Parts: sequence; C-alpha cells; structure tokens
Amino acid sequence: MIHSVVIILCVGVLAGILGAILGIGGGIIITPVLTLAFGLDIKYAIGASIISVIATSSGATIAYVKDELLNLRVAMFLEIATTVGAIIGAVLVGVVHTGFLFILFGLLLLFSAWNMYGKLKSGNEVLHKVEPDKIAQRLRLNSSYYDKALKKQVDYQVENVPAGFTVMFGAGLASGLLGIGSGAFKVMAMDTFMKMPLKPSSATSNLMMGVTAAASATVYFFNGSIKPQIAAPLALGVLFGATIGTRIMQRLKPRWIRIIFIPIIGYMGLEMVLKGFGVTI
Repeated sequence: MIHSVVIILCVGVLAGILGAILGIGGGIIITPVLTLAFGLDIKYAIGASIISVIATSSGATIAYVKDELLNLRVAMFLEIATTVGAIIGAVLVGVVHTGFLFILFGLLLLFSAWNMYGKLKSGNEVLHKVEPDKIAQRLRLNSSYYDKALKKQVDYQVENVPAGFTVMFGAGLASGLLGIGSGAFKVMAMDTFMKMPLKPSSATSNLMMGVTAAASATVYFFNGSIKPQIAAPLALGVLFGATIGTRIMQRLKPRWIRIIFIPIIGYMGLEMVLKGFGVTI
C-alpha cells in the first residue's frame, strides 16, 4: 500500500512539472499510468486526472500571477468560448459522430505541431508581424512579461482574436463531446492562432484548465468516480510538481519549451486521428 502511494506521488510530481511548464495538464501521463500500471478502471483514472488538473492549475497559477506571466484578460475572454463549447458538446453527446471529430481535432493538433516546428526552426517566437488587432486593443488583451531566461522585458500583441476564440470554442466542444482534456488546444489557440509567446500561452492555459476542470470535478464527485485514496496523494504530488515546474519554466528559453511540447502534441494529434479511424495506440 505504502509502495503504491509513493509511486502515485512520484507520478503526480512528474505530471505537475510537465503540466506547469506546458499548460496541458497531466492527464497524458496520469491516465495511462493508473490504467496500465495499477489496472485502475478508466472511469476512476479520469476522475483522479481531473483532480490533478485542478491541483496543477492551483499551484502554477499562483506563481504565474505573482510573476505577471499570466494574461488574465485573455484567460477570462477565451474561457467564455470554452465553457459554451463544453455545454453544447455535452448536449450533443450521442448525436454527433465522434470518429469525425477525433480526426478533425487530431489534424488541428498536428497542424499546431508543424507550426511550432516552423517557429523553432526559424528561432523566432513570432514568424511575422501584422497590423494591431482592433479587438485585442479594445479588450486590452496585449501585455508584456519579464523573461528570466532571456533577461529582458517582452512586449507582445494579441492577434487574430476571432480565430483564437473559434478554436477555444472547438476545444470546449471536444471536451464535452469526446471527454478529453483541452489543454493542448488552449495553448494552440494562443500560440498558433493568436500569436502570443509560448510562455504566457502556457501560463494562461494553466488557469483556464483549472476553471474547466473544477466544473467537471463536481460531476465526477457525485457519480463516485473520484477515489480519495488515489486522488489525494496524486494531488499532493501534482501540487508539489507544479511548484517546481513554474520555477523551471521561468528559466527555460522558449526554444526548449517548444522542443518538449512538439513531440507531445504531435503524439496526441496522431493518436486522435488514428482513434478516429478505429485504431488504438
């Protein structure tokens, strides 16, 4: 029993570190480990994963707000699209063919991975400049942050707000219809479509994931899918890991974050496409 708790704590720490750095939650690590290594029913694994997302968000958001890395206005604006999409997705469960959606959203993730590779290859956070976005200016979404790795203040402008809002609606729809975490889509919307630097994108995604997961956790709690003996040590490990992850992320250059991020979302995209065709990897 103690051995299992220690392993769960370690898994939580690793998930918390990656979740805080990349802004995608720890489900990609937690769910496979709990189901394959511990033989846990997928229902309970997802319930524990939801709790871990809240823990990651809580631990990371505190640090990112303090360091002014998180764009609160962007988070609150895009959360509208995610919430509405999730509600509609939940209503449409059983009506829309999920195979097509897995393929569509998987291709979106692969596109995002390719776009990030382009930025990585060019060595630039922003590939091109466009005219200031009027919506972003009106909503005061543009911001700045101090990059400890680059040792300079980075001013950035938010672009293509309608496109980012649409992708975020799709992310919510995917969560409601397919029961998947949408952290990767949140980062994709901000980094790929709205041209925000990767660090603020990741930090902002962490806050948004917590808001979304908190709503889902209520449902999982009342249907008995959350086991305290698993969720509690996992949450403690994740909280500790998220605290470490925020410190690491602050000192990582954007290039290294992309190097970590690209294979992860590439794998997630490929997995979703194959799942849409009925192939499981």
